[in-house]
Amino acid sequence: MLHPSYSDLMEVVNSDAKEGEAPIVSSRYSIVLATSKRARQLSDGGTPMLNPNGRKPLSLAVDELWKGKIHILSKNENEE
Repeated sequence: MLHPSYSDLMEVVNSDAKEGEAPIVSSRYSIVLATSKRARQLSDGGTPMLNPNGRKPLSLAVDELWKGKIHILSKNENEE
């Protein structure tokens, strides 16, 4: 089982949304895209925001998202 779960990650990401706004992510697919994009950045030599401790890039990307080190931008924020 993946820890944290998709639903837990969605709660963390959506906690950044202001009250009354639509959630930043509404599907597991969005979480998968965000973590895979970050994992690719790490694989390509990006600087980790947490101590890697020998973890694979995807595990590290999930941890970074879970601990609030990276954020998923809403569609409106991404356009700005």
